[in-house]
Amino acid sequence: MNPILIYCYDAYCGWCYGFSPVMVEIAKEYRDAFDIEVLSGGMMIGENIAPIEKIGPYIQGAYKRVEELTGVKFGEDFLWHINNPDKSDWVMNSEKPAIALSIFKEIFPEKQIAFASDLQYALNYEGRDLDDDEAYRHLLEKYALDADTFYSKLKSNEYKERAYYEFALCKQLSVTSFPQVLLQVNESKFFLLAQGFTPYETLKERIDAALKNIE
Repeated sequence: MNPILIYCYDAYCGWCYGFSPVMVEIAKEYRDAFDIEVLSGGMMIGENIAPIEKIGPYIQGAYKRVEELTGVKFGEDFLWHINNPDKSDWVMNSEKPAIALSIFKEIFPEKQIAFASDLQYALNYEGRDLDDDEAYRHLLEKYALDADTFYSKLKSNEYKERAYYEFALCKQLSVTSFPQVLLQVNESKFFLLAQGFTPYETLKERIDAALKNIE
């Protein structure tokens, strides 16, 4: 099998948002070297689904650390919800953005990183509520996706099952935090390349070393 770069992320993971520019560059740099698979991790599902009122106070401090270390900026529209959690109706639930990604992956498998990055920008910069169907409409226009088709799939059990399969797969890969990057070289061999935010140059060195290992 050809090597596959596996990027385990979650749409609601702030560190993944900070890591997005790195992964976008990696996808460009290695587009001919291997396929890239983005897996949704299900960070906020089941008992971890949380209203912004509960998690906002934590994010108020955490987002600044992400900005300092990664250089990304969180947008004013997102920060309004974080700083006014008692006035926001947001519920952080990883299910819907994971379903959206599974739909998109089927149509544009080669643009998975771009779409995952766009989802995180929509949330963390533009302040779109990813638990709201309308949060995805501008991306349908950007990628020329038929809205009726997308929204019917968004409500279907088939794509929900695909999303939960990805959550289970991340667990099977022993991924307990995000972001995480692995290189799969055969059915049973994986190289762990990144666990948590990793600068571009560091990740590139690790990928190159792993690829040399399998030549």
